[in-house]
Amino acid sequence: MIKTFIGLFKQKEIRRKILFTLGLLFIYRLGAGIPVPLVDITKLTSTVSDNAIFGMMNLLGGGALQKFSIFAMGVGPYITASIIVQLLSMDVIPALTEMTKSGANGKKQLEKVTRYLTVVLALFQAFTLTYAFQVNYGILVIDSLSVMFYITVVLSAGTMFLMWIGDRISMFGIGNGISILIFAGIVSHIPFDFYSIFNTLVDQTSGNAVMFAGIFNFAIYVLMYFVIIVMVIFTSTAIRKIPIQYTSSNLRKQKQDVTYLPLKINSASVIPVIFASAVMTAPQTALSFFQSNTTVASVYTWLNTTLSFQTPTGLAIYGVLVIAFTFFYTNLQVDTEKIADDLGKQGTYIPGIRPGNETKVYLHKVLNRITVLGAAFLVFIAVLPYALPMLVTALPNTVGIGGTGIIIVVGVALETMKDLEGQLTQKTYKGFFG
Repeated sequence: MIKTFIGLFKQKEIRRKILFTLGLLFIYRLGAGIPVPLVDITKLTSTVSDNAIFGMMNLLGGGALQKFSIFAMGVGPYITASIIVQLLSMDVIPALTEMTKSGANGKKQLEKVTRYLTVVLALFQAFTLTYAFQVNYGILVIDSLSVMFYITVVLSAGTMFLMWIGDRISMFGIGNGISILIFAGIVSHIPFDFYSIFNTLVDQTSGNAVMFAGIFNFAIYVLMYFVIIVMVIFTSTAIRKIPIQYTSSNLRKQKQDVTYLPLKINSASVIPVIFASAVMTAPQTALSFFQSNTTVASVYTWLNTTLSFQTPTGLAIYGVLVIAFTFFYTNLQVDTEKIADDLGKQGTYIPGIRPGNETKVYLHKVLNRITVLGAAFLVFIAVLPYALPMLVTALPNTVGIGGTGIIIVVGVALETMKDLEGQLTQKTYKGFFG
C-alpha cells in the first residue's frame, strides 16, 4: 500500500488530480463552517444529536447541519433525486425507461432530469427544514416569511454549488465527485466523534478503577469500528463466481475458453441502510412538527417508543427493513433477464444451464441465495452500533450513527483506490520495446 501511494505521487498527472481534489475539498470544508446569516445555531446542537434522521443528515454533511452552514443539506437532495429517478426508470415511466436504454445520450438526458429534480427537492427540503426548526426550536433571529425564503435560497444554492464541485472532481480529479464529498464530510467528523466518546467514557478526574473501566469501554468502541471496517471490506469485495463457457473463433485449437460472471454478495451497498433509517424516522419527524395536537402527540410518543433505535423492538423492525430493502434494491440493480440476454447474444452459456429463460431463472436463484448472506452481514453491521450501547451502558446513543458512516467511507475508499490503481497501471505500463 505504501508503495502504491508513493507511485501515485510520482506520476505528475495523477499527482495533479489528487492536489486538485484536495483543493476543492478544502473549499467544501471551509464552506461547511460558514453559518447561514440570521440563524441562532446554538439551539440546534442538542436537536441534531437527539434526532436520528437529522443525525443522519448531519453525518453525511460532516456536521454542516448542526452548524446550519451554507452547505447544511449537503448533496442529500441529489441523492434523493437520483434514487427517485432510478426507481421511476424501472418500467414505471416509459420516457425514463427509454432513456436508460438509449446509450450515452440517454444517460445524459437522465442526468439532466435528475439535476432538475434536485433543484425542486433542494428548495422544498430547505424551506421545510427551516420552517420546522423555526416552529419547534425558534432558530431564526428575525421571524418572518421573507427571512425563511432567503435562507431557503441560500441552502439550495449551497447544495447546487456542492454539485458543481462534485462534477469538477469527477472530471478533473479522482473518483466519483459526489461520493468523495460524502466521504470527506464523514471522515472530517470522525476525529471529533472519537474525542467526544473518549471524554464521555473516561473520567480523568476519578480514581484509577473508574478510569480503567472507562478506557476499557472506549477500547470496545474502537474495536467495534475495526470489526465493522473488516466486515464492510469483506461484503464489498466478496463475489460469487459463476463459470461461463464459450468457444472462441480466434483460438487455433478447438477448445473451450472458461471465464467467470461475478455477482457481488451485497450489490445494494449502503442504500438499504439509508432507506430503512428513513422509513423508521420519517413518520416521527413529520409528526414532531404537530405535537401541539393531543392526538398527534400521543401517536408520536407511541411511534417514538416503538421505532426507537434504542429498544429491542425498534432494532428488530430496523433489521427486517434492512433485509427487505437489500433484496428489493439488489433486484433493481442486477437485471438477471438482461444478463441472460447478453450472454445469449455473445454466444456464451453457463455449463449445465440452457440459454434463455433457464439461465435467467438460475441467475435469479443464485442472486437471491448470495443476497441472504449479504443482507445478514449488512444487518449485523447496521445494528451493532445501536445494540452496543445497550450492552455497554456507558456508551452514548450517538454511537449508533457510526455503522452507516463506516459503510459509506470504506465503500468509497475501496472504489477510489481501485480507480487510482487502474490509472497508475496505465501510466507505468511499458510496451514490448520498453
